[in-house]
Amino acid sequence: MLKLATAFSGIGAIEQALKRLTIEYQIEFACDNGDVEIDIDHDQELKKIKKMKTIEDKRLYVEKLYKTLSRKTNFVEQAYKANYKVENDNFFYDVKLLDGTDFRNKIDLFVGGSPCQSFSIAGARGGFEDARGTLFYEYCRLVNEIQPKIFIYENVYGVLTHDKGNTWKVMQNSFDSLGYHYQWKILDAKDYGIPQGRRRLYVVGFKDKKEYEKFKFPEPIELKYTMQDFLVENTKEGNVINKNGKLIITEKIGEEPEEKYYLSEKLKKYVLSPGTKNFMHADAKIDLPIARALLSTQGNSHRASVNNYVTTNGRIRALTVRETYRLMGFPDDFKIVVSKAQALKQSGNSIVVDVLVAILKEIYK
Repeated sequence: MLKLATAFSGIGAIEQALKRLTIEYQIEFACDNGDVEIDIDHDQELKKIKKMKTIEDKRLYVEKLYKTLSRKTNFVEQAYKANYKVENDNFFYDVKLLDGTDFRNKIDLFVGGSPCQSFSIAGARGGFEDARGTLFYEYCRLVNEIQPKIFIYENVYGVLTHDKGNTWKVMQNSFDSLGYHYQWKILDAKDYGIPQGRRRLYVVGFKDKKEYEKFKFPEPIELKYTMQDFLVENTKEGNVINKNGKLIITEKIGEEPEEKYYLSEKLKKYVLSPGTKNFMHADAKIDLPIARALLSTQGNSHRASVNNYVTTNGRIRALTVRETYRLMGFPDDFKIVVSKAQALKQSGNSIVVDVLVAILKEIYK
């Protein structure tokens, strides 16, 4: 059974990919703070945590810190635990307070994607120490402490050009310093079965050089669905399922979306306008066959140049929560247990499941 661990776990894209491929796996730990921040000295707290005797003591200590210092709810934890079983309840609240040595040489696959942050560059030669103070550094620290057989890292493709290429230079030096053999490539969701233009950087690292030499990133496949195929008017909730690792639509019988998704006349005028300043050049088209990249802020009724809107019976509406999950590769049996606002934020933050399905197939070859 594959031993899995994830950081910045979100709603569990790699877990869904493994499930869709019917690969038996066990979640050794997951970690996500759900955007809840607390004001502490993380370095001092981690030193204290590393002296504790058990994983349980460490997990409960961090959980208590969060519940004492913040009244906010970790909605990612709610969504994650509603859909997956974590071994020994090992859902951690803070990647910066996670002691990876507890899981050293116990993890087959470690997956995560940290937010893009600029790095302070002294000489861009110091390995992952140059990335200190960033969440990317924490991901590298955990790879170094855990020593998984394979890791998969995901980020926005803009890291390649961020800060005139210096960010990617530091990231590459960081990966080099870990002693893993790795490959990287920009992959787009629309090339792997999902009608969404979502280009992301993927890095796949191997401890075993022979496995690394055999691995190739997946080739693009034919796109069989459009965004319209995933709309609830065209197939009601429950009709998008997983079959042999692929999302399929079982029936083309639709249902009417809830009224709350339709735009008022005032809002319609706003979202369809070309905008001002940086929006002047933007394309305000709606009803696209391939969706624009879903945003974590998609629930904020952005202009049509950055959000996705569709027409139903002559009325314009935003995508429903379920439709956004379909556009991230989650079948309709995925339980959505949080509010509309939180659910839209979580789908927009996720990795596209179908891209991970394609990568996993190549790893298993």
